[in-house]
Amino acid sequence: MKQLHKQSSGNSIRRDEEMPMSQNSPYSPKSQKYHRSFPRSINYLLREQRLLFILVGILIGSTFFILQPTLSRIGPQDSNFPKSGVSGRLGTNGMGNWVGGKVGRVPAGIGKRRMRIVVTGGAGFVGSHLVDKLIARGDDVIVIDNFFTGRKENVAHHFGNPRFELIRHDVVEPILLEVDQIYHLACPASPVHYKYNPVKTIKTNVMGTLNMLGLAKRIGARFLLTSTSEVYGDPLEHPQKETYWGHVNPIGVRSCYDEGKRTAETLTMDYHRGADVEVRIARIFNTYGPRMCLDDGRVVSNFVAQAIRKEPMTVYGDGKQTRSFQYVSDLVDGLMALMEGEHIGPFNLGNPGEFTMLELAEVVKETIDPSASIMFKENTADDPHKRKPDISKAKELLNWQPKVSLRDGLPLMVSDFRNRILNQDEGKAH
Repeated sequence: MKQLHKQSSGNSIRRDEEMPMSQNSPYSPKSQKYHRSFPRSINYLLREQRLLFILVGILIGSTFFILQPTLSRIGPQDSNFPKSGVSGRLGTNGMGNWVGGKVGRVPAGIGKRRMRIVVTGGAGFVGSHLVDKLIARGDDVIVIDNFFTGRKENVAHHFGNPRFELIRHDVVEPILLEVDQIYHLACPASPVHYKYNPVKTIKTNVMGTLNMLGLAKRIGARFLLTSTSEVYGDPLEHPQKETYWGHVNPIGVRSCYDEGKRTAETLTMDYHRGADVEVRIARIFNTYGPRMCLDDGRVVSNFVAQAIRKEPMTVYGDGKQTRSFQYVSDLVDGLMALMEGEHIGPFNLGNPGEFTMLELAEVVKETIDPSASIMFKENTADDPHKRKPDISKAKELLNWQPKVSLRDGLPLMVSDFRNRILNQDEGKAH
């Protein structure tokens, strides 16, 4: 049986091999693939709304390329590129201008970008006016202040502005920020305040300056130090040029401020030479204007407050010592010109118009109360006899000079003082 089964199987295999393929067979070889015809391609595009999606994509792409030039012309108030994060790669200098180097393609139409700036002591007299000017220019401003002499009221009008930030902080302690420029103003500047805690004053000048210079080095920011005419001490040169090294008592009651600022200048130049930090140094002479502390011991604020309160104006010594007085707006213009310029300094920033204390008292009397009286007291220790800046360097290199005379600026200060003293008296009455 096995043999018959094998034979029948073999015969059937041979018959399958010999049997020709029938035309009616249900099986057929796979047909050859041909490319789709044009009508079939159209049908493919129309099916499932594929053509609609293609057209929408083209429309979106075209819209982007049409609007791109408009978007790239955004002004400085809408373009914020913090220097510390990108300046090394994009090749910007401290003022936000593009400089040489391979920086890739820059979008067309980008102008001067909005900068991010920190102002230490920004709630103080000078600092708050500087903040006003920077905000008006369109920059982002961070104010650092411990409110020892600064007041929140000086910057309260910026609360709610998204480009303004206020941090309560003492610069004696380090702080980490990302900024393009640092204006370092933090330090008590009047004798009443810096003599109140002389150790704290010199720590602010030394440790505060060290911390801000360290921040500038870390993030590549430009640093401006507001030094003082007190670095000249009781000068033997008149008027004082920036090349004059000064005549300072290193152990006197004012040396916490005088020598503190001299040390701050030393640190600033050492960071510039040793760490290649971009620095600027301003030596500020007597400044007056709105927002000065009412009783800070400085001669202009003393005279004005006393005359408004109908008190005798206090003149120390014989009243023949001289000072030069610049209005605060002139100083702010000078500080910004120095920061934006290419010169390190130091630069004297002051008004070369020179007045004796008695002459100043007469101007105050003319402005406030012709019947005001003068009271003489013994002079304080180490009080300079003469103080007048030579500003020829600032005129030549910064194109800066003061514009507001004492007789023009004093009424503006008087108006501010009168309002504050009136409010202060009303508060005491209640």
